[in-house]
Amino acid sequence: MKEEILGKVDLLYKMWKKGLLGGEVMPEDENPGLDKASLENYLYFTLPMALNYQRNSYTLWESANQTFQDEETRFVFNPKECVNRSFEEVQYALTKYKVALQKNKQTEIWISLCYTFLDLFDGDIRKLFNQFNNDVNQIKIFIQKENKKKFPYLSGTKICNYWLYVIWQYTDREYQNMECLTVAPDTHVVQATYRLGLITEEELGRNDVQLIVIERWNQLLKGTKYRPIDIHTPLWLWSRNGFIDIK
Repeated sequence: MKEEILGKVDLLYKMWKKGLLGGEVMPEDENPGLDKASLENYLYFTLPMALNYQRNSYTLWESANQTFQDEETRFVFNPKECVNRSFEEVQYALTKYKVALQKNKQTEIWISLCYTFLDLFDGDIRKLFNQFNNDVNQIKIFIQKENKKKFPYLSGTKICNYWLYVIWQYTDREYQNMECLTVAPDTHVVQATYRLGLITEEELGRNDVQLIVIERWNQLLKGTKYRPIDIHTPLWLWSRNGFIDIK
């Protein structure tokens, strides 16, 4: 069973690399093309992430880019400026291009993160990575366990892993302990995991299905050439494109 699933994973990965699963343009490719090492770039790929749940990722990042390009609304990506504006001003800026769909709750999340970045890192999120020598495991412990409430939604099981992956992909950051990045178990990855037979139908309906999915992939890929995060995108695209035949 394990070898059979690994064989399918291998084929899926190769199909992805050949462009057979789509994905030539990923959601986060919609960005202003900032200097990879700049603080602006890190904040651009961090703040919208906390609003990336139960919605179309492509639409979210289109909205984020429009918000950044508009001089009237760009200030929301600057924590220092954001916390000095009124709630209504931030809300207007986040809803103008629909970065925030839940106008009160998601504005509160955004402002809360800005305060966290100011309190802990003087507004510079890059200091988080520097503080832990880019060690994925230590960063996750800091966000998900020691300071969970200070990172609303960004500390979540799905979003935290995917956010760290996006930072790795779209900034100048290089990580230690990259194997500690798990798959980000959103709806598509969960469905693909079920489709491959790695979780049962009963497990698919459980409240802790995300944690089960993470654990199964960690177990399956241990000692193989793949790290869990390596197969996140192939799984995501395979589900999003309707589970085309693996060949």
